Amino acid sequence: MKKLMLMAVTILFSVATVFAANSTHPLSDTIKNKNVKPAKVRYTCTMHPEVISDKPGKCPKCGMTLVKKVDAKKKPVAKMKM
Repeated sequence: MKKLMLMAVTILFSVATVFAANSTHPLSDTIKNKNVKPAKVRYTCTMHPEVISDKPGKCPKCGMTLVKKVDAKKKPVAKMKM
């Protein structure tokens, strides 16, 4: 009888822990920021940063392929899992 009671308490505690852990997760970014407009993608030349375009293509000065421009403030930050 003691083993049965101990097993029941253990299972109840495990189920309660799982439900508590799932309910404390913060909302994802897609749910929080529904009204945020996506930023315009801009393309620039790696050799001539003053050349900026709204669409991919070639640099008019050197002919290199334009790459997506990343603002210094908005660089993606790698999140560490713990």
